[in-house]
Amino acid sequence: MRPSPLPALSLILTRSPTYRRAGAAVACFAATGGWKNGEVEPAQPVDRTPAEPTPPPRAGAGEPALVEPASAAGASPGPAAADTGRGDVALADPASAAGESPVPPAGRDKVRSERSPKDMAISMLVLLIPIALLLAFYRGFLGGDQPATVDPAPALDQARAAQAFPVTRPAGLGPDWKTVSASYRSVEGGSNLRLGYLTPEGRGAQVVQSDVPPERLLPAELTAEGRPQGPTEVSGRSWQLYTARGNEQALVLLEPDRTVIVVGDARENELRQLAGALH
Repeated sequence: MRPSPLPALSLILTRSPTYRRAGAAVACFAATGGWKNGEVEPAQPVDRTPAEPTPPPRAGAGEPALVEPASAAGASPGPAAADTGRGDVALADPASAAGESPVPPAGRDKVRSERSPKDMAISMLVLLIPIALLLAFYRGFLGGDQPATVDPAPALDQARAAQAFPVTRPAGLGPDWKTVSASYRSVEGGSNLRLGYLTPEGRGAQVVQSDVPPERLLPAELTAEGRPQGPTEVSGRSWQLYTARGNEQALVLLEPDRTVIVVGDARENELRQLAGALH
């Protein structure tokens, strides 16, 4: 019968330094009451930080240190990566990721401002060209520069039918004289026949024949500025030269049954020609 190796193994363990240190640690732990049930810290809420947080384990020799993620440490995230679908990764624009509209480059606004005067000039030309064509058509084909003429015959016939005074129509005027107005009206103290003309020089002249007394007719037609300038002879008859409103002048013929006034801003020679045509 072979002897048991346990006594020899026990002897070896009791003499081993490691065994002695382990025994000393056990004895120390027993002396401090390690096997007794101690007080336990009460349970804490989930969102409460423990009174004594457990420190993170230190990295030992030869072990890599733990690195906390950037998002957990509060660092600002960098540009997000986006898959382009071709196997590579492209960085996304931070402004577009945050929902902000991209700022246009400053050079684009500068080019737009430099083109503005040119665009305005082109727009003005587009508007002016049709207007110029219409104006040329109006003047060249429709006679836009020609004054609108009237037929004085109805007004003359009405005045003759009234038989209030002798009615005279200017005769012998050339085609450059244009009749632009003609009217016969009853007024306080009598009636007036008016014939308006455009002279060959493009000025205005008017012939007034009336049976209104001269002391009332002349202030009404020549205004308060009318002043006699002396007699003048026209076609063998004696007329009176008067000033009138503004730059106008007048020739006045006083007869027993009527008064004839030739007035306007035309030159004196044209007024004389019109007065001489009243036979």
